[in-house]
Amino acid sequence: MNDHGRDLLSVREATERLLNATAKLDNAAPAGPSRLPGWSRGHVLTHLARNADALANALSGRPMYPSPEARDAAIAAGADRDLETQITDLRESAARFWELCQAPADWSRTVELRNGITDTASRIPFRRLFEVELHHVDLDIGYELEDLPAEFTQQEIGFLAARFRRIGEVPRVLIRQEDGRTLTTGRGEEVAATVTGPQAELLGWLTGRRPGTALTVSGGELPALPSL
Repeated sequence: MNDHGRDLLSVREATERLLNATAKLDNAAPAGPSRLPGWSRGHVLTHLARNADALANALSGRPMYPSPEARDAAIAAGADRDLETQITDLRESAARFWELCQAPADWSRTVELRNGITDTASRIPFRRLFEVELHHVDLDIGYELEDLPAEFTQQEIGFLAARFRRIGEVPRVLIRQEDGRTLTTGRGEEVAATVTGPQAELLGWLTGRRPGTALTVSGGELPALPSL
């Protein structure tokens, strides 16, 4: 079991960074484009608020969203709100998630996420941390992959490498990190390629946020990864 208490503190810190950064934006910022295709910054901020509520639902034994259509509709409906409303929603939804996570609970229990995916409750704080940190970058307001805490970046690289080891269409890749640590992703007995590069670039490739052109690839080609 991972350290959900440590991850919760990281979520709180990441949320404060995000709230402080958005508070410095002008009123036109939510309507501006994010780095996610088809989404404005308002879409990203609304998604973050609704994700906090959805993960709280999962921890409470309820479906994250009533349906995929309802999820998309809620994001679309909130995208055009003014900046102050967006920030208030983000802060209040984060507070609800935090309060729920402070209640005594069995963190080893299994919870159900979207699309039938299950995980242990103790992984939910890290999943929330992923949302807050990566979508802060997606807002395109000056926070980059290089600015992410090193511990989070390493943890997320490991998480995603393990995720893609369960997907058959991704060939086996050896990831050689700058500090000498190695891990594999993808499946198969033969290593199709070895990838090296800065942590931020490795994370960018694994999350689909960078094309991987800044990575060094040997022994084969850099494989395309499924979207998250």
